Amino acid sequence: MPVSPLLLLSLVLLALAVLTYFVYASFAFGAGYQPTPRRAVRTMLRWAEVGPSDTVYDLGAGTGAIVFRAARIYRAQVLGVEVEPLRYLILRVRRRLGANGDRIRLVWGNLFRLDFHEATVVTAFLWPGAMERLRPKFESELRPGARVVSHCHKIPNWRPTQYDPETDVYLYRWPDARAP
Repeated sequence: MPVSPLLLLSLVLLALAVLTYFVYASFAFGAGYQPTPRRAVRTMLRWAEVGPSDTVYDLGAGTGAIVFRAARIYRAQVLGVEVEPLRYLILRVRRRLGANGDRIRLVWGNLFRLDFHEATVVTAFLWPGAMERLRPKFESELRPGARVVSHCHKIPNWRPTQYDPETDVYLYRWPDARAP
């Protein structure tokens, strides 16, 4: 049975609309979508020395590159936070269908409303303005010894413990990160 040209055109337009939404809609939520490269994810989790006793908060979890790797390989408890609805749904489906879902908790919402007291590791690939807005929350809520790992963007007025120019990853240890 041949497919009507109108149906084919409708499907192509629908696919383009979904793709456009997936890539650009998050600008309406405060940041564009760009997945963290695998190499940067590996560096972030390795430098943060993530392990089974850690609680990792992944801010702007996207489709879960950090969330699922931290739970699967490093056996950490993970809280993934995503504000964009379609990516949040993808995270939920991946958690349900994949292994280690019991180690992953997902939050659909505003990461600026999080309480960071339980986090031992925080990972982020956020715009500079978001990093600046988060700094006071980190300073008042992170426990001593917590590690913050950022891809691409520094935390203003903090001094990184390590920086890798190849992956553009910054590691901070709280409270040692405080600028003098």
